[in-house]
Amino acid sequence: MEIPLFRFQSLSFDRSQSNCSFPFTLSGPKDKLFKDNSLFSGYCFSFNRRKWRNPFDKIRCSSLEQGLQPRLKPKPKPSKIDVGDRKEAVLEETQKRKPSPGLCSQIEKLVLNKRYREALEFFEILEFEGGFELGSSTYDALVSACIGLKSIRGVKRLFRFMTNNGFELDLYMRNRVLLMHVKCGMMIDARRLFDEMPARNFVSWNTIIGGLVDSGDYLEAFQMFFILWEEFSDGGSRTFAMMIQASAGLSNIFAGRQFHSCALKVGFGENIFVSCALIDMYSKCGSIEDAQSVFDEMPVKTTVGWNSIIAGYALHGYSEEALGMYNEMRDSGVAVDHFTFSIIIRICTRLASLEHARQAHAGLVRHGFGLDIVANTALVDFYSKWGRIEDARHVFDKMPQKNVISWNALIAGYGNHGRGEEAIEMFKQMLKEGLIPNHVTFLAVLSACSYSGLTECGWEIFESMSVDHKIKPRAMHYACMIELLGREGLLDDAFALIRSAPFKPTANMWAALLTACRVHENLELGKFAAENLYGMEPEKLNNYVVLFNIYNSSGKLKEAATVFQTLRRKGLRMLPACSWIEVKKQPYVFLSGDKSHYQTKEIHQKVGNLMLEIAKHGYVPVRKYLLPDVEQGEQVLLYHSEKLAIAFGLINTPDWTALQVVQSHRICADCHSAIKLIALVTGREIVVKDASRFHHFRDGSCSCGDYW
Repeated sequence: MEIPLFRFQSLSFDRSQSNCSFPFTLSGPKDKLFKDNSLFSGYCFSFNRRKWRNPFDKIRCSSLEQGLQPRLKPKPKPSKIDVGDRKEAVLEETQKRKPSPGLCSQIEKLVLNKRYREALEFFEILEFEGGFELGSSTYDALVSACIGLKSIRGVKRLFRFMTNNGFELDLYMRNRVLLMHVKCGMMIDARRLFDEMPARNFVSWNTIIGGLVDSGDYLEAFQMFFILWEEFSDGGSRTFAMMIQASAGLSNIFAGRQFHSCALKVGFGENIFVSCALIDMYSKCGSIEDAQSVFDEMPVKTTVGWNSIIAGYALHGYSEEALGMYNEMRDSGVAVDHFTFSIIIRICTRLASLEHARQAHAGLVRHGFGLDIVANTALVDFYSKWGRIEDARHVFDKMPQKNVISWNALIAGYGNHGRGEEAIEMFKQMLKEGLIPNHVTFLAVLSACSYSGLTECGWEIFESMSVDHKIKPRAMHYACMIELLGREGLLDDAFALIRSAPFKPTANMWAALLTACRVHENLELGKFAAENLYGMEPEKLNNYVVLFNIYNSSGKLKEAATVFQTLRRKGLRMLPACSWIEVKKQPYVFLSGDKSHYQTKEIHQKVGNLMLEIAKHGYVPVRKYLLPDVEQGEQVLLYHSEKLAIAFGLINTPDWTALQVVQSHRICADCHSAIKLIALVTGREIVVKDASRFHHFRDGSCSCGDYW
């Protein structure tokens, strides 16, 4: 794909200018900010010290709207750690003991070797006995241990120990303590410490601004930046990179362009951190052309730079272009890292490219990242979503560390493959190992119960959400329970659950009920659910198709014709169904009735033979559910895309291999019935991933239990 590049004509300026104008203002609610490109309104970004007007005459922040007083230029306060009374200090010094030098040395060595937990265990000895006076190097090591473990409890213990022992912090140690609070997510305490600092340098400012950006408080980060610039009329490359990241967080390309222009003015245009932040910002703000331009201007393209532009293309759906950039990266000789492989695996998930994913998996191991938690979680997700659940479990079992995302990916994978009991078993194992489930975990396990018809387990887990885990069920969890009840034919109970929900029913909840009404042919309730769906999603074709099929299967041909006319009037039309199958590492795509393939004659002959064979086992074409925009003659049913793809796979693969087909739409009832019998007469396992879920066909049955 060729993308026009324009090399930032809009960012050109006269480098002899002394000022760089930034028309920004922080006012208005967050969802309406920047629509008038006014974030810097009232500012003149001077590069000479003390040239700014008061920045707060036109700035309001979200905290002001809540009646809170702004923190303008925080006045230094006496440190709570400094010793106030000299006489008391002398008295304390006579009581303090110096710990064994070997103990302090051991703590520092443990931290140096990243054995943070053991270092904090040694610190507990000092903490328990009390009265010890530690040196700065030991405190510095303990700060690193708390950061390494992200231990809020450790931070509180260490800071209390410093305070109680009257340790006087120099600027370096104050910055380290501030960083410790920021890295552990304790931003309220971090802001208080920052306000109380008697002196600050750029490290102090960058630490607090970086913490605000990382925690998503972008407006507060802008406010702090304005105070910094007013005081110093300066900022380092890291400061600009963080503010560009904040612009990306606000999805505001105008703010990002202003910082880009200013970074060029002060000579940071070729800085690697600024360039990577710009690539990320332009990508997230919807301008991949600008992101590509920044990348092209980089004098040295590093691993992070390549990762940023590849991720940008992937974000915009340019998956093939992203893979092309990945190949260029490898050819350029730049080292790939675990982030590179994580991005590529996610791209493969979108493209359903098993071969590329396997290559990325092999590269991950070959480059020494085989144990990386992020990349391996991406692999578990990929294999789960594309029919390789055993491979997903193999990767999962080999992971030395797993987080909740890793568990969620595998549980969801088992659920999508109709293996609900194994999903529940993994959920129980996750709880046993002490991991705390989140709402995604419950969505995965409830979906698994729904797909496999595990009603009792589903209800137990649903009720445990609020009782045992203090997680309030969301609409998505209710939709799972409605589908679970609908699967069992308990339509009245499903409808009662919708009415009892503590919030307004969502489209997914009504859609789950409508599907149940289609399967169990409940015309009246299905019509009621469809009417509610129309009000929420008037242009969604599938809602009309389901109601059309309910009427048609119930013999209400006049009502079905009315739905058909509504579809025509609205101009809604089903996109052509297509299926694709990968044979010998090559994908092949088929449309219904397709005659363009070079093996068309053999494929159609194979389909005909299969239909004759399965007819001996009771197959009768199913015309019960129709598509309102496709002729449903017997010849069309015979050559649906799924049947063509399967016939092609049977012709071109050995008898012992399983077939895997991906279908763009929900599989039709006729194909579902036919494929069950094809799997029986051929002795093959056939896996079909449709728009709803996975269908594993074996020995004349399907993993979905004929409910999809």
